[in-house]
Amino acid sequence: MDQLRAMRYFSKVVETGSFTKAARMFNVPPSSLSRRVADLEKSLGATLLKRSTRVVKLTEVGQIYYNDVQQILNQLSQSNEHVRSYQTTPMGRLRISSMVGFGEKILLPLLDELSALYPEIVLDVSLSDELLTLGRDDVDIAIRGGYAPNERVLAIRLMDNGFVPVASPSYLEKYGMPTHAMELKHCSGLYFRTPTGPTPWLCKVDEQWHDVSGPAVAISNNGPWLAKKACNGEGILMSTRWALASYLESGMLQELKFEHELAITQHSEMAVYLLYQKQRYLVPKVKAAVDFLVERIRQNS
Repeated sequence: MDQLRAMRYFSKVVETGSFTKAARMFNVPPSSLSRRVADLEKSLGATLLKRSTRVVKLTEVGQIYYNDVQQILNQLSQSNEHVRSYQTTPMGRLRISSMVGFGEKILLPLLDELSALYPEIVLDVSLSDELLTLGRDDVDIAIRGGYAPNERVLAIRLMDNGFVPVASPSYLEKYGMPTHAMELKHCSGLYFRTPTGPTPWLCKVDEQWHDVSGPAVAISNNGPWLAKKACNGEGILMSTRWALASYLESGMLQELKFEHELAITQHSEMAVYLLYQKQRYLVPKVKAAVDFLVERIRQNS
């Protein structure tokens, strides 16, 4: 049995949730792929997958094996790429993941420049606010907001990611300008939903943190939609300064300033970070992209 091929087949079945879809990606008959996975289970003496007419799911031991297999396959892929990357020209598929708002407003225009500079790099870009783990997820570079992660990756701080409260002139004219952060408890709120839930409005008064979130009128992970509702005077919004820049410059939204600054977390040093695995920097395409993005984003922030 070719165990490495069987491991790749098994991994793709897990990712697609289907023997048929996995077989199509390898251009082999589903029966052949299924037989190889069955042989793998037999050689291990364990059932890795629960099969039914509709879905394929991992067993408990299958989940453990899948995590280990992913690390092995990723390491093998990286080793192969390191050997092939002695060329000096950045080339090949570059997988980048970015949070949605940052990707749409800042990253994608820069990637157009990157493509012009390095035409042999094929960009594979995914915009998602979901958390990921480099090394296990199929990503070369990730851009995420928050605070520096604990995982074993290099994190380069690109720019601040603090949230600021804003409202439209029409909202402030109708309901008045809040003069103290505590008054926000009585204001209509537009809330951005992160993978861990809606962002609260927090402020620190006399060394104590207080939740000053007002009643919610809308919650979404779509920043432009929330900003539009804020411009329409439907409530107060807290979002990042880089996401609100155009609205603040045009006067459509106005920043609210209080004696006690607002935040969405008690953690300090909120920032946007570029993440990558140290050994990946040796690959020309990754080095070129990291250097370019760090320079251009810091230059514009």
